[in-house]
Amino acid sequence: MTLDPLESAAVLFGIVSVYLSVRENIASWPTAIVNVTLYIFVFQRARLYADMALQVVYIGISLYGWYEWLHGGHGKSRLAVSRGTRRLAAVLAGIGIVAAALLGTLLARYTNAAIPYLDATTTTTSLIAQWMMARKILENWIVWVAVDVVYIGMFVYKSLVLTAGLYAVFLVLSLMGYFQWKRTLKAQCSTLNSAP
Repeated sequence: MTLDPLESAAVLFGIVSVYLSVRENIASWPTAIVNVTLYIFVFQRARLYADMALQVVYIGISLYGWYEWLHGGHGKSRLAVSRGTRRLAAVLAGIGIVAAALLGTLLARYTNAAIPYLDATTTTTSLIAQWMMARKILENWIVWVAVDVVYIGMFVYKSLVLTAGLYAVFLVLSLMGYFQWKRTLKAQCSTLNSAP
């Protein structure tokens, strides 16, 4: 098996970006932009069109997340980790289901997409998780764990072995991110409770 230099570079930038996100390091956003730009071309070759288009959207979300992490808190301060509400979870789940059904139908009818409904579902779920990360909502990591498991299987099926390996690393990093951000949230709450 020959390693594809483009996919290899995308994998490297992806690992660095997610690791920096776990650490709440602002450099996660510019490295994410490089990562997703490379994956536009990887997914185009694999005929995973929803995932290819997703990378374009990720560029926009990465710019948004970069700004939000720096200025999205109170008084344009740095954004703090927060918990999502049940209402938000229900709204996001509803949006995800409808969007996946619509996108899957479009891909099935109008493209030669390899696995249109699965591609659409992972795409819409990833967008939701990425928006949650941009807003520093703790539960983004739980959504990423679920979608990473599905992605691993999908990429193995499509013979994107390096990318499947990347998503296995993402799975581990997502678990680490959840526990790291949970500790951050607990520390934030302790600081607020001890303030005069």
